[in-house]
Amino acid sequence: MKDRILKRFNDEIAALERERKIDLPKEIQRAREHGDLRENAEYKAAKERQTIVDSRISMLKKRVSEIQLMNVDRIPHDKAAFGSTVHLRDKDGAVLVYQLVMPEDADAEKGMISTASPIGRAILNKEEGDEVKVVTPAGNKSFELVKLVTIHDAGS
Repeated sequence: MKDRILKRFNDEIAALERERKIDLPKEIQRAREHGDLRENAEYKAAKERQTIVDSRISMLKKRVSEIQLMNVDRIPHDKAAFGSTVHLRDKDGAVLVYQLVMPEDADAEKGMISTASPIGRAILNKEEGDEVKVVTPAGNKSFELVKLVTIHDAGS
């Protein structure tokens, strides 16, 4: 999982750096050829995009260094943590399956929830059989953790 995230971030960094070094300079040069830069919307848009790209590259590089420092061996083997897949039973008996992921991978519709989300935080450090209480804007919800597959069990 860690390698997959790093690859995705590094691919995005490469695409953004290409845009910053090749595409944006061409756009800026084209816009300069249109004359007065004070009233040149194309030039302003290209310069704004350049700022956004630089910021995104900086943020991604910071996340890559944080992820590279992550020690998977320190993730618990018997408690819910990053990379775990949990099966939660609600009060009606329905079972929900979630995987705990980094915020940038979160997609609730696909069952991938951030460890920083309210339900993700409620699940962290729980074991099979534990009750999981989640405070939501719609009210409190309670689940039973009926199955836990950690990142170690999944072989990621």
